Amino acid sequence: MGTHATISGQEEALPDPDSLKGETPTKIINVFLRRLWTGQFRSKPCSHVYLARSDIGPASEVCGECVALGDSWPALRMCLQCGYVGCCDKSKNKHAREHFRQTGHPLTRPYKEQGMDWVWCYVDEALLDPI
Repeated sequence: MGTHATISGQEEALPDPDSLKGETPTKIINVFLRRLWTGQFRSKPCSHVYLARSDIGPASEVCGECVALGDSWPALRMCLQCGYVGCCDKSKNKHAREHFRQTGHPLTRPYKEQGMDWVWCYVDEALLDPI
């Protein structure tokens, strides 16, 4: 087994298995999601973490725009600045991303998605461990 991965012609060292010992399953999952979504195993810095509000809850239990359109969604995202809940980028409507475009609120996290606990920054294109 090699110690490097090559994706899209770029080589990067695989995480040392010993460095993952004792980590939560969420952090281990996030390492591989980060590689899939950003092209690297290591976290990128995010200059927007300070915008996340701990006193915000979800504004809805569903993607209201999808409901109004009669559409469904595979997963939901919640804005960490205002609590807006919208459908993820895998859905045809991408309402969570559209919320970012309209408001500039860069941080989102999975909402009611079992086993997923991370934060995504649209501006920095960074997958962060839970804040």
